Amino acid sequence: MKICYVTEMGYRGKYPRNYPMMRTEQAWPCALEADCIPCTETPSESYDLAIVIIPKVGVEKWIKYDVLSKVRTYASKIAIMQEGPNWCFQDYPLNQQIWYYNTIRKADILLVHNKTDKNYYQGITNHPDVRIMPTLMIEDPIDTYTLTHINDRKGIMIGGNFVSWYGGFDSFIIASSVTKDIKSPKMGRAIAGEEQLGINQLPYLQWNQWITALSDCKIGVHLMRTHAAGTFALNCAYLGIPCIGYKGLDTQEICHPSLSIELGDLVEGRKIINTLYNDADFYLECSNQALKNYKQYYHENIFNSTFKKQLEVS
Repeated sequence: MKICYVTEMGYRGKYPRNYPMMRTEQAWPCALEADCIPCTETPSESYDLAIVIIPKVGVEKWIKYDVLSKVRTYASKIAIMQEGPNWCFQDYPLNQQIWYYNTIRKADILLVHNKTDKNYYQGITNHPDVRIMPTLMIEDPIDTYTLTHINDRKGIMIGGNFVSWYGGFDSFIIASSVTKDIKSPKMGRAIAGEEQLGINQLPYLQWNQWITALSDCKIGVHLMRTHAAGTFALNCAYLGIPCIGYKGLDTQEICHPSLSIELGDLVEGRKIINTLYNDADFYLECSNQALKNYKQYYHENIFNSTFKKQLEVS
């Protein structure tokens, strides 16, 4: 099957396997060996399937230039991939919400992040073909150092900034209940003063550098109410770092089942992190469980033998 990957990103061609910024949105086309095409361009060749990602903001350009009709001219089928949480489109103006709804209903396939998202999109659209495209890591760009110093890890990495999108304040409070050694990535939504709380806020890092920085930490805490791809929980699992997070996110529940809590249940969050931080046997059990579940459910070989194979026979 010949696949193309259509987004607002300006990248053209195929991602090499050693691409240093191999986040999920690069990992998917890399594993699928898809050609990446900017949404504003029309390629000269044809494709069996176009995987299209409609952005969180700026869809007026997609409407104005009728991007999806353009994609139909060079792709036999269109699969629209969920971008962000399933409610994200409801922040659009009303006319754009209606456009989005009608557009995804016309897609041949709807691709989503989580089991809860599949139920949502099937329910709202009554679409006959909604599939989960698993979050994915391409391991090639990662330094071998990341898995060689497990016994030297210390401190806690929290997953985001102090805004409602990431829930960084909640993660900080739970992490600080057991240690002051707390790190966080500096995301695009960082607000002034976060570093004054004693957080070691990492500078902007390429994806492979981020994995190396994460590998220095002993525990992950990501109490993010906004459920989407779940890359933080997956990155932690790859490294064998136990991660506390919310249920409803596949990577969290599958890779870290003993550490997944109900939305907003910070009482349980405090109990779990106290045990995780002080009970070496429980920590080792959760670490080994994360490593095992990553390999069993999210390794690229699994992606290729399940999701990729299913696409090829569609």
